[in-house]
Amino acid sequence: MSNPESNSRLGVRPAAGYAGDVTPEQAAQWMASGEGVLVDVRTDAEREWVGFVPGSIGLAWKQWPGMALNSGFDEGVRASVPAGKKALMMCRSGVRSIAAAKRATELGIEAYNILEGFEGDADEEGHRGRKGGWRLRGLPWKQN
Repeated sequence: MSNPESNSRLGVRPAAGYAGDVTPEQAAQWMASGEGVLVDVRTDAEREWVGFVPGSIGLAWKQWPGMALNSGFDEGVRASVPAGKKALMMCRSGVRSIAAAKRATELGIEAYNILEGFEGDADEEGHRGRKGGWRLRGLPWKQN
């Protein structure tokens, strides 16, 4: 991540209700340095079928089917993010992770939303994975 384009994508962008928004590159850097814990708030099915970040914590914000709030989220995030570490919240496109970052902040955790999420926004054809996202940025991920 030493090229000029990735360097321009580092840093924190201000946000209301949580510590800030960060690019996938910034989150990967904090994760690699041990400063942050990546909390993947997508559903279990999304992580299983679409892919996941090695070393991340899978903790759904909402559960499939029905997308009801995960009643174990508070306990799970407290257990997953040690004191003094940043919680780096990631979902599919960076929307659910905002709500999760706000809730973690309410729990006293320094929480950030990862912009673009794992798959990024849908393109003109309705397909994800072509407009931003962790995978498109070439950051580490695996698929089962």
